[in-house]
Amino acid sequence: MTRPRAAAKPGNRFGLPNLGIGIGLRSVHYQHVLEQQPGIDWFEIISDNYMQTSGRPMSILDQIAERYPIAMHGVSLSIGSTDPLNLTYVNDLKTLSRRCKAQWVSDHLCWTGVMGRNSHDLLPMPLTEEALEHTAQRVKQVQDILEMPLMLENPSTYVEFAASTMTEWDFLSALCERSGCGLLLDVNNIYVSSRNHGFDPIDYLDGVPWDRVVQFHVAGHTDNGTHCIDTHIGPVPSPVWEILRQAHQRSLGAAVLLEWDADIPGFGVVHKDALRARRFIAAAKSAA
Repeated sequence: MTRPRAAAKPGNRFGLPNLGIGIGLRSVHYQHVLEQQPGIDWFEIISDNYMQTSGRPMSILDQIAERYPIAMHGVSLSIGSTDPLNLTYVNDLKTLSRRCKAQWVSDHLCWTGVMGRNSHDLLPMPLTEEALEHTAQRVKQVQDILEMPLMLENPSTYVEFAASTMTEWDFLSALCERSGCGLLLDVNNIYVSSRNHGFDPIDYLDGVPWDRVVQFHVAGHTDNGTHCIDTHIGPVPSPVWEILRQAHQRSLGAAVLLEWDADIPGFGVVHKDALRARRFIAAAKSAA
């Protein structure tokens, strides 16, 4: 049985739909999703897990994509790197997006390595005019290949560059304007970074170009008292839900995706936590 595609009116400048509430598709839940066809609105896949591969992962993705809307989220685009863009990687993204009929493609505002070496981490950007112009040109190149706007996520960060001359939210806003990209706003990352660097999350939200926001991420994290680490372990804590409420109140309507990547429980537990988003979205609408 094929589930109907989301038909909610878009609230962003790209005309992309508000898909509702989704969950990150993880291999431990494959069997449940295929057999039970749960009532979730959509799934987000980690793009890198389905590129340059075949067999079972692609077969399962094909079946799920027939039933649910899919969005793609990558971790290796390295959009802020000084290395040349990996055009093979970008073209593989395009091939995958067409195969699963992805609603959009996203990655992180970061760099992942240098001189061909991959750190397998999302490294923080120097928030400077030079980095901004460099990244904007690379985003345009990616978008030309994908033939769609690229969505960039604000990462969680633990250190900052002394040379930075602007805030992360100002950098993202300017990047959207110069490149035409959109935003995947991770409210857990806003909270984690605000704890690590001492800024007010509301200042971040006030600086976001809301017509560019297509999707939200919510997730859990590890609070070590002096600092937080973005571990994607659930359930989502109250301060993150509160930032989602405030963010959704400012937004024009955007999809919400729960990430849970450590000690992943059964699908029902993850789904139940994801559906908590409805309460905070309703509260945001009521306040608005």
